[in-house]
Amino acid sequence: MSAIDPLTLAVIQAGLQQVCNEMDIAFSRSAFSPVIAEADDRSDGIYDRETGALVAQGEYGLPVFVGTMQHSTGELIRLIREGQAGAPEPGDVYIVNDPYLGGTHLMDVRFARPVFVDGELFCWLQNTGHWPDIGGSVPGGFSAHATEVEQEGLRLPPVKLFKRGEMDREIFAIICSNIRVADQRIGDIKAQAAALAVGESRLGDLLAKYGRTTLDRAIAEIRARSADRMRAEIRGIPDGTYRSEAFVDSDGVVDEPLRIALDLTKAGDSLTFDFSGSSPPCRGPMNSVWATTLSSVYLAVKHVFPDMPINAGTFAPLVVHRPEGTFLDARYPRPVSGCAAEVSQRIAESVFLALVQAIPDRVTAAPAGTSGNFALGGFDPERNAPFVMYQITGGGYGGNAHHDGLSNGCSTIGISKTAPVEVMEQYYPVLFRRFALREGSGGAGAHRGGFGVHYEVELLRGEARASFVMDHGRFGPPGVRGGADGAPNVVRIHRGAETLTPLHLSKDQNIAIRAGDRVEIMTPGGGGYGDPGGRDPALVERDVARGYYRADEAERLWGRRG
Repeated sequence: MSAIDPLTLAVIQAGLQQVCNEMDIAFSRSAFSPVIAEADDRSDGIYDRETGALVAQGEYGLPVFVGTMQHSTGELIRLIREGQAGAPEPGDVYIVNDPYLGGTHLMDVRFARPVFVDGELFCWLQNTGHWPDIGGSVPGGFSAHATEVEQEGLRLPPVKLFKRGEMDREIFAIICSNIRVADQRIGDIKAQAAALAVGESRLGDLLAKYGRTTLDRAIAEIRARSADRMRAEIRGIPDGTYRSEAFVDSDGVVDEPLRIALDLTKAGDSLTFDFSGSSPPCRGPMNSVWATTLSSVYLAVKHVFPDMPINAGTFAPLVVHRPEGTFLDARYPRPVSGCAAEVSQRIAESVFLALVQAIPDRVTAAPAGTSGNFALGGFDPERNAPFVMYQITGGGYGGNAHHDGLSNGCSTIGISKTAPVEVMEQYYPVLFRRFALREGSGGAGAHRGGFGVHYEVELLRGEARASFVMDHGRFGPPGVRGGADGAPNVVRIHRGAETLTPLHLSKDQNIAIRAGDRVEIMTPGGGGYGDPGGRDPALVERDVARGYYRADEAERLWGRRG
């Protein structure tokens, strides 16, 4: 293969990235659901025509999809080759949300579009969007007590929703007949398909300028260079085996913790991840499918080395042994609604806790590590229509060797942000009575953890059912190097003078909510980094002056008054 000059290579790499970014933007701007349009719970990417390997992914998409989308593209290619899915034609768009075919939970619905050049397949475009509801036993799909995947919603194998550019109305009717508030899904479906059409158009511009052969060569070169860069970063980590463990509060059914045990071995220019000592498959929805487990490792490493490009080459030096026989390798019919939003973050946490032993100056203490999944579904009598509200929330990041953790940061797995409360109040019959920082929730340390969020939402009219699939309610995010743990998650339901707390702390489903009832959530703070006694007194004084801590709290945590 003859070398491509560096300038052309850089322009093509930026061009591929821009294609993905424009797909991200088009998707969000045209979607109906606030979780996509406002919270950006979606992603878009370009994938290899032969293997499904990631070529480029949008900068505005969820990092957790970095592994799952390439895995699901590979599964689609396999099924086409085996005759279990229809052969691709120009204008086709496949829909799939099967967790066991390279997915996450059922609410993450993926669209895949083949791109042809002169009648030959050049690549695949794929995107994922979080639908607010996919059917199942509870509004929003987060069934905290599910014991099989069918209870979580409609499971779709790869089928062509669009055939040569035309929507298959029969498949669309089947989907709409099995989900709540189906009349709103047409907006999200058209937005998701339109984003792929934008990607095909922009990619066509690159192909017209450089040609298929040059783009193929550039993609191969970019992948090889990314792998070399990652190997160079890994060589800077001391050789050895680093062990860590993280815990999921419970599976939502059995009130016992689930253990994630990691042996991370660094040798030369590769990292090997072994989770074989983790807990066995669980009864409830906190199982993780293999693609999500793999992707969780990728995104954790990307957090530690943020300047690395997002393509398959970056992750080539990472060897992840498939943890068969554990809850991190869920097989049908295990329920999985908590895998992408919650278990993935515990997996990433275990990676952070291992790597901080080896490269303490580059890794933070544990972040909040929960997406705060809260779904509220009911009927609005004023609009004479059903609704499903889905809420995600930020939390505190862990402190690090250089500064305190970020407050109200997005979840570890992505860039998704909480939709503006004003938008939520317009869409749904609710009123946010409080939305503020959860002051004092960060773990104490030389650099303290960031603060979580404290919000309270009231149902104004009608009746609804509330469901939660969250984590870090039993255990707060761990501090490191002598730092204290962050404050754990808190969920409360207020009915007049009565206050209810879920048995599984931050997991429950189908809680009856009536007008005037309030749901209160306090998300975790990040773990502290370093001995609290080593904190700069000026920082303690600053935090007290800002009202983050009372003077007596500062004395208790850091041994001095502000």
